Amino acid sequence: MVKLHDKQFEKFIGNDAINHAINGIAVKLNDELKDKRPVFLTVLNGAFLFSAEIIKRFNYECELSFIKVASYEGMQQGEITTVMGAEPSLKGRTVVVVEDIVDSGNTIEAIMQILDNEGAEIIKIATLCYKPSAYGKHYKLDYVGLEIDNTFIVGYGLDYKGLGRNLKDIYKHKPTKMTNIVLFGPPGAGKGTQAEVLKEKYNLVHISTGDVFRYNIKNATELGTLAKSYMDKGHLVPDEVTIKMLNAEVDKNADANGFIFDGFPRTEAQAEALSKLMDEKDSQIDAMIALEVEDEVLVQRLLERGKTSGRKDDANEDVIRNRIKVYYNETAILKDYYQKKDKYHGINGVGSINEITERLSKAIDKL
Repeated sequence: MVKLHDKQFEKFIGNDAINHAINGIAVKLNDELKDKRPVFLTVLNGAFLFSAEIIKRFNYECELSFIKVASYEGMQQGEITTVMGAEPSLKGRTVVVVEDIVDSGNTIEAIMQILDNEGAEIIKIATLCYKPSAYGKHYKLDYVGLEIDNTFIVGYGLDYKGLGRNLKDIYKHKPTKMTNIVLFGPPGAGKGTQAEVLKEKYNLVHISTGDVFRYNIKNATELGTLAKSYMDKGHLVPDEVTIKMLNAEVDKNADANGFIFDGFPRTEAQAEALSKLMDEKDSQIDAMIALEVEDEVLVQRLLERGKTSGRKDDANEDVIRNRIKVYYNETAILKDYYQKKDKYHGINGVGSINEITERLSKAIDKL
């Protein structure tokens, strides 16, 4: 297992298997192109190791050229742009395009168009790795070393954000297995109690937005000071500041089994921002779990709690009803947002603590 930046990769194809595949390609190249004096056109940066091994195994006259195109940004393929063209002239030549990997075929298509414009007479394509399930072009791949499934790989010239090219084996991306929950519940639903129980039961990290804000402000962190400057003016703290605080909390617990997010998100924009944050951590939000309790039950619970809690907002029925109304106004949009993603789970919040925990656990166990 290796870690590159924020992602984990596990060994996928060993060096012996890679060399065996290259030997197979070299045999065919020597047999078919021995009298063609081919130009091996190496696609930079990823194919440099593969190309070097091909050249060493080719026993006849040949030339070497390079072309560089930009496509991948992180793990996502973007627009194809030519960075460095081939030299010398390829007009009338037999050209072997040497690629590290062919997946969508977008890079191959761009290079084939360039070679066609250059007037190459014969064009062959050699690739170390090929993803048949991802390939969507009509160009024939003449020499294929290894067919693999549509997974992200690094090593033997292939990289993730610049790292991993020097690995002698090929590694595939191993997604982080986390259980991440957005926990909601109206005032009096018992959300705080259940968050503590679930945190212990599933070894999750409970991140309360309120606690995070209080910690940063109390300790005068850079983000806390920035947040306080907005609050002192009576303004809402921008989402980007809150997300940075949450990001710091997640980073503190990088090896956690998952997170319970409490108090965030509150809007669809915040939900999108949280989704992006977890995606950057090689994970995702698995579910929004909401405790559902009838209003009258909530009112009675809070009034009863107000007799001992000392909280003024637990002693006034009008204030309680307004708090419940605000909750539903805020969460209605999020309920719709997560329902569309098939991630909303409404849980009956009436009963004993153990009964409610059991219902919550059943929902979590299915994730």
